[in-house]
Amino acid sequence: MTEQHSHQFERGTDGPKVILVGVDGSDTSMRATAYAAGLARRQKALLAIVYVQPVMAAGAALGAPVAATTDAIAENLVTEIREATERLKGIFELRWEFHTFRGDPYNGLVKAADELKADAVVVGASEQAGHRFVGSVAIKLVKAGRWPVTVVP
Repeated sequence: MTEQHSHQFERGTDGPKVILVGVDGSDTSMRATAYAAGLARRQKALLAIVYVQPVMAAGAALGAPVAATTDAIAENLVTEIREATERLKGIFELRWEFHTFRGDPYNGLVKAADELKADAVVVGASEQAGHRFVGSVAIKLVKAGRWPVTVVP
Protein backbone atom coordinates (compact mmCIF):
# COMPACT_ATOMS: atom_id res chain seq x y z
CA MET A 1 0.00 0.00 0.00
CA THR A 2 1.41 3.36 -1.01
CA GLU A 3 0.71 6.38 1.13
CA GLN A 4 0.17 9.63 -0.75
CA HIS A 5 0.92 13.03 0.73
CA SER A 6 -0.40 16.20 -0.85
CA HIS A 7 1.89 18.47 1.19
CA GLN A 8 5.64 18.84 1.32
CA PHE A 9 5.95 19.41 5.06
CA GLU A 10 4.59 17.45 8.01
CA ARG A 11 2.17 19.13 10.39
CA GLY A 12 1.53 18.48 14.04
CA THR A 13 4.89 17.05 15.03
CA ASP A 14 6.51 19.99 16.79
CA GLY A 15 3.56 22.35 16.94
CA PRO A 16 2.91 25.18 14.51
CA LYS A 17 5.79 27.39 13.44
CA VAL A 18 3.59 29.90 11.57
CA ILE A 19 0.02 30.80 12.49
CA LEU A 20 -1.70 32.95 9.89
CA VAL A 21 -4.62 35.19 10.78
CA GLY A 22 -6.76 37.11 8.31
CA VAL A 23 -7.64 40.62 9.39
CA ASP A 24 -9.88 43.21 7.75
CA GLY A 25 -10.69 45.55 10.63
CA SER A 26 -14.05 43.92 11.46
CA ASP A 27 -14.82 43.02 15.07
CA THR A 28 -14.61 39.29 14.35
CA SER A 29 -11.26 39.63 12.58
CA MET A 30 -9.86 41.60 15.50
CA ARG A 31 -11.07 38.89 17.92
CA ALA A 32 -9.50 36.30 15.62
CA THR A 33 -6.22 38.25 15.75
CA ALA A 34 -6.29 38.32 19.56
CA TYR A 35 -7.03 34.57 19.67
CA ALA A 36 -4.28 33.79 17.13
CA ALA A 37 -1.83 35.97 19.08
CA GLY A 38 -2.48 33.90 22.20
CA LEU A 39 -1.94 30.68 20.26
CA ALA A 40 1.27 32.00 18.69
CA ARG A 41 2.60 33.17 22.05
CA ARG A 42 1.93 29.83 23.76
CA GLN A 43 3.37 27.84 20.85
CA LYS A 44 6.29 30.25 20.36
CA ALA A 45 5.17 30.49 16.73
CA LEU A 46 5.37 33.41 14.33
CA LEU A 47 2.03 35.21 13.95
CA ALA A 48 1.54 36.19 10.30
CA ILE A 49 -1.18 38.85 10.18
CA VAL A 50 -2.60 39.12 6.67
CA TYR A 51 -4.80 41.83 5.19
CA VAL A 52 -6.13 41.07 1.72
CA GLN A 53 -6.68 44.28 -0.21
CA PRO A 54 -9.69 43.90 -2.47
CA VAL A 55 -9.19 44.49 -6.17
CA MET A 56 -12.22 46.33 -7.50
CA ALA A 57 -11.78 46.80 -11.21
CA ALA A 58 -15.22 48.35 -11.62
CA GLY A 59 -14.56 50.92 -8.89
CA ALA A 60 -11.20 51.79 -10.39
CA ALA A 61 -12.78 52.19 -13.82
CA LEU A 62 -15.22 54.69 -12.36
CA GLY A 63 -12.34 56.71 -10.94
CA ALA A 64 -12.81 55.65 -7.32
CA PRO A 65 -9.59 55.89 -5.27
CA VAL A 66 -9.77 52.19 -4.36
CA ALA A 67 -6.04 51.54 -3.96
CA ALA A 68 -5.53 54.60 -1.75
CA THR A 69 -8.46 53.56 0.44
CA THR A 70 -7.28 49.98 0.93
CA ASP A 71 -3.71 51.19 1.53
CA ALA A 72 -5.05 53.47 4.28
CA ILE A 73 -6.95 50.55 5.84
CA ALA A 74 -3.74 48.46 5.83
CA GLU A 75 -1.78 51.31 7.45
CA ASN A 76 -4.45 51.77 10.13
CA LEU A 77 -4.45 48.04 10.90
CA VAL A 78 -0.65 47.99 11.25
CA THR A 79 -0.81 51.00 13.58
CA GLU A 80 -3.50 49.35 15.73
CA ILE A 81 -1.53 46.10 15.93
CA ARG A 82 1.73 47.88 16.78
CA GLU A 83 0.03 49.86 19.56
CA ALA A 84 -1.51 46.70 21.03
CA THR A 85 1.85 44.91 20.85
CA GLU A 86 3.61 47.82 22.58
CA ARG A 87 1.05 47.80 25.41
CA LEU A 88 1.75 44.11 26.00
CA LYS A 89 5.55 44.36 25.95
CA GLY A 90 7.00 43.00 29.16
CA ILE A 91 3.81 41.04 29.87
CA PHE A 92 4.43 38.63 27.04
CA GLU A 93 6.48 38.65 23.89
CA LEU A 94 5.05 37.87 20.50
CA ARG A 95 6.80 37.51 17.16
CA TRP A 96 4.60 38.88 14.40
CA GLU A 97 4.70 40.12 10.83
CA PHE A 98 2.11 42.05 8.84
CA HIS A 99 1.54 41.20 5.18
CA THR A 100 -0.78 42.58 2.55
CA PHE A 101 -1.95 40.62 -0.46
CA ARG A 102 -4.28 41.74 -3.23
CA GLY A 103 -7.33 39.88 -4.46
CA ASP A 104 -10.50 38.39 -3.09
CA PRO A 105 -10.29 37.34 0.58
CA TYR A 106 -10.32 33.57 -0.03
CA ASN A 107 -7.68 33.46 -2.78
CA GLY A 108 -5.58 36.08 -0.98
CA LEU A 109 -5.52 34.02 2.23
CA VAL A 110 -4.75 30.81 0.33
CA LYS A 111 -1.85 32.52 -1.46
CA ALA A 112 -0.61 33.98 1.83
CA ALA A 113 -0.84 30.63 3.65
CA ASP A 114 1.08 28.92 0.85
CA GLU A 115 3.79 31.59 0.53
CA LEU A 116 4.26 31.97 4.28
CA LYS A 117 4.14 28.18 4.84
CA ALA A 118 1.38 28.54 7.43
CA ASP A 119 0.77 25.59 9.71
CA ALA A 120 -2.65 26.90 10.81
CA VAL A 121 -5.12 29.56 9.69
CA VAL A 122 -7.35 31.63 11.97
CA VAL A 123 -10.20 33.79 10.67
CA GLY A 124 -13.18 35.59 12.13
CA ALA A 125 -16.67 34.33 11.39
CA SER A 126 -18.43 36.25 8.66
CA GLU A 127 -20.65 39.07 9.87
CA GLN A 128 -22.72 39.03 6.66
CA ALA A 129 -26.08 37.27 6.94
CA GLY A 130 -26.01 35.93 3.37
CA HIS A 131 -22.88 33.93 4.05
CA ARG A 132 -24.88 31.47 6.12
CA PHE A 133 -26.46 30.31 2.87
CA VAL A 134 -23.85 31.06 0.20
CA GLY A 135 -20.68 30.24 2.10
CA SER A 136 -18.06 32.35 3.78
CA VAL A 137 -14.31 32.62 3.39
CA ALA A 138 -13.98 30.48 6.53
CA ILE A 139 -16.11 27.68 5.08
CA LYS A 140 -14.13 27.73 1.83
CA LEU A 141 -10.84 27.54 3.76
CA VAL A 142 -12.10 24.58 5.79
CA LYS A 143 -13.30 22.83 2.62
CA ALA A 144 -9.89 23.38 1.00
CA GLY A 145 -8.55 20.97 3.64
CA ARG A 146 -4.98 22.24 3.41
CA TRP A 147 -4.47 23.57 6.95
CA PRO A 148 -6.20 23.39 10.29
CA VAL A 149 -8.64 26.32 10.29
CA THR A 150 -10.01 27.97 13.42
CA VAL A 151 -13.06 30.21 13.04
CA VAL A 152 -13.46 32.74 15.83
CA PRO A 153 -16.99 34.12 16.46
